[in-house]
Amino acid sequence: MPWIGLLVSAVFEAVWATALGSSEGLSRPVPTVVFVVALVASMAGLGWAAKSIPIGTAYSVWVGVGAALTVGFALATGAEEFSVWKVVFIAGIIGAVVGLKLLPSPPADAADSGRGAGD
Repeated sequence: MPWIGLLVSAVFEAVWATALGSSEGLSRPVPTVVFVVALVASMAGLGWAAKSIPIGTAYSVWVGVGAALTVGFALATGAEEFSVWKVVFIAGIIGAVVGLKLLPSPPADAADSGRGAGD
């Protein structure tokens, strides 16, 4: 379930990034409200997922999926010019995200071994 929450929060990341671009420096009310709401939802989802997924992996997936969706949306809407190289590199990001998901997770006791007694 944390992975689903992480992917949903990455979608919200793409929403807030797109809304930020549409807000014209936070001067347009509707895109600004969408930006703030999506930002809060995105950060909350990342924080929740990071309780179960190592932060390095969670953050990398969150940024990678969010960036890929943001560029994909911009390409689909014509806000960005299409380029085969953009598609190739976005596919590389998605491939890296899938690779991170496929890596085996360390046992729970090994994952906690780097933490101090007060953590």
